[in-house]
Amino acid sequence: MRSVVRGSCADVERVGVNALPHILGDISTEEFLQHYWQRQPLLVRSAFAVDSLPVVSSELAVLAEDPDVESRIVLEAGPTGPWELRSGPFRAADRQTLPATSWTLLVQAIDLWVPEARELLRYFDFLPRWRLDDIMASFAVEGGSVGPHFDQYDVFLIQAEGQRRWQIGSTCGDDTPLLSGCDLQILAEFQPLHDWLVEPGDMLYLPPKVAHWGVARSECVTLSVGFRSPTLADMLGDLAIEISAQGNDQHYTDPALTPAMAAEDIDPAFIDQARDLLSALLNEDGLLEDWFARYMTLPKYPGLEHRTGEARTVRIGGRAYRNGEISED
Repeated sequence: MRSVVRGSCADVERVGVNALPHILGDISTEEFLQHYWQRQPLLVRSAFAVDSLPVVSSELAVLAEDPDVESRIVLEAGPTGPWELRSGPFRAADRQTLPATSWTLLVQAIDLWVPEARELLRYFDFLPRWRLDDIMASFAVEGGSVGPHFDQYDVFLIQAEGQRRWQIGSTCGDDTPLLSGCDLQILAEFQPLHDWLVEPGDMLYLPPKVAHWGVARSECVTLSVGFRSPTLADMLGDLAIEISAQGNDQHYTDPALTPAMAAEDIDPAFIDQARDLLSALLNEDGLLEDWFARYMTLPKYPGLEHRTGEARTVRIGGRAYRNGEISED
């Protein structure tokens, strides 16, 4: 697997009406999308000016106390076993029982809770905004980690404070062995191909399924800009619910039958017929456009929009959508 390290770049790109620093080093967005996005890792040194990054370390403990904020703590060697996972909210007393080293606090969707963190999203306007999932903050003490693993989604890992050592492995698959008896999906074996120490301002892009292991060399904060990657099964399930909700009453009909097709074995023609009927239904552009726009703009935390101010918007077919619903322009 190829991988590239790029230096900083002083060029700027026009993003909307604002000129923002280019965060992909000395490659263009076109080159990134063609050769790196969902293909291979990219490390960019000094992608961000350090003073442009939000300082969130002091806010994470407070956010983790809020029951509406999704938070977790990972201990490499917890009382219940290796890679112990604890779910928030966490009181101050909970944090006081943690060891001096080798634990990590994860706080999801800080872009919904911290305005300064939300500003980071402007730098990623070369990707569809509706593809974004959230920005997760990872606060780790020395040795803190969530173990060697792989994700099913694209992620940009921005070092905001302190140092972290990243080891990058090969591309994993559904048959990649995992440790048994763990709360997390930890790789049973991990062979690094690249070993990088990142500083504040550095950014690492990882495509889906690439093995990686980040360990804090000092107390540090990493901001993970992650993108939505629903399973096809989830998408089909949601689409089926949408079709049913719209009152679609189309029924299965047989292909042209012959006496031989009365056998116990299902004739391939029946499979072809089912495929053709379903394909015809899915080929209704209006149906798919409407469902896809609704599905991809569903809020991350439904029911909390009054607190978070979350507004996922998109346009398709001349219609505007907001948080899973058609909206007025």
